Amino acid sequence: MPRRRSAHEGHIRQRPDGRWECRIDFGYQNGKRVRRSFYGATRSAVADQVVKVVRSKQQGVVTAPSRQTAKAFLTDWLEQTAKPRLKPRTYADYKLTLDKHVIPYVGTVPITKLTPQRLQAWTRALQDAGVSANRCRYARSVLRAALKQAVRWQVLATNPASLIDVPRHTRAEIQPLDVEQARQLLKTAAGHPLEPFVTIALTLGLREGEALALRWADVDLDGRTLTVRRTVGRVPGVGLVFDTPKSKRSRRTLTVPAVVVETLKTHRTRQLEQRMAAGPEWQHNDLVFTTPIGTVIDDSNLRKDFYALLKAADIPQCGFHALRHSCATLLLLQGVDPRTIMDTLGHSQISLTLDTYAHVLGQLKRAAADHMDALFARA
Repeated sequence: MPRRRSAHEGHIRQRPDGRWECRIDFGYQNGKRVRRSFYGATRSAVADQVVKVVRSKQQGVVTAPSRQTAKAFLTDWLEQTAKPRLKPRTYADYKLTLDKHVIPYVGTVPITKLTPQRLQAWTRALQDAGVSANRCRYARSVLRAALKQAVRWQVLATNPASLIDVPRHTRAEIQPLDVEQARQLLKTAAGHPLEPFVTIALTLGLREGEALALRWADVDLDGRTLTVRRTVGRVPGVGLVFDTPKSKRSRRTLTVPAVVVETLKTHRTRQLEQRMAAGPEWQHNDLVFTTPIGTVIDDSNLRKDFYALLKAADIPQCGFHALRHSCATLLLLQGVDPRTIMDTLGHSQISLTLDTYAHVLGQLKRAAADHMDALFARA
């Protein structure tokens, strides 16, 4: 006669979807029978989870299943744990994601009932609702971070968000300006209020927020250097907020081309004239790029003027970020090594630079092969 399983024992089986599952009976707690399922990609992975959970249970560190809903837990996690360590814009993105793409779908589910199967259905529901693949991946990342904390707090034994599949990442096609378009844009921008802004973005690859937050104290025209120390961005419900760059490598000092030095010198003279015309209304913020009264330029107004400039230059409409891509592409085509371009753009890893501009590297490989042919061609 087969032996009856006691509490904390379970049977590991392979599910129809290919994953492995072990359902453990923890016996009775508060008069109710407690059973929990554990999932993994392999049988051994599930077995390891079960060993750890049972050991923790025997040591008295696994909490009883919580009646707290996912909405209650996620809201508390966001405000009490995540918010103090997140940048304002990141916090706003997290909150928007939870409010729009997570809580409406799983908010009423008890936190301990968020199984991989339920979350897999959640990602499918997002896609069916027309949410992009990249936004689905971001929503999973936010939820995974929250549930990782739930594991630390022993509310969950494992993180179900780490066990689900999400749509593949789709990178937007880069459409940088070619050499002639870049020259035409700078020619059209000559004397335009956006001339210095466009020149810096196109030659140094600064992000929009980095350029808008630039101060004269960050620029050494005699030494031909520019230091990126902060950025500015719009936070929903708050407005434009200054902050430090998003990564350590984003804080960087760049050597400024002579064309930028001359453009900024002319721009500084014009700004002094604006300052005198504004009189007491001028706000002393030391910003390089300002409104007529010295305040930070609104990003929406900047884009409106930029689109008008593109139209005047007879260049297909593109986002302002295209100037950053154009900078990197032009540097690569001129033979500048990827490591230098990585430092110029402030990428955190060289793999990001190589992956982003792989289309240009293909051209460089062909050029390298042509150089070898020229070097070793048989007479």
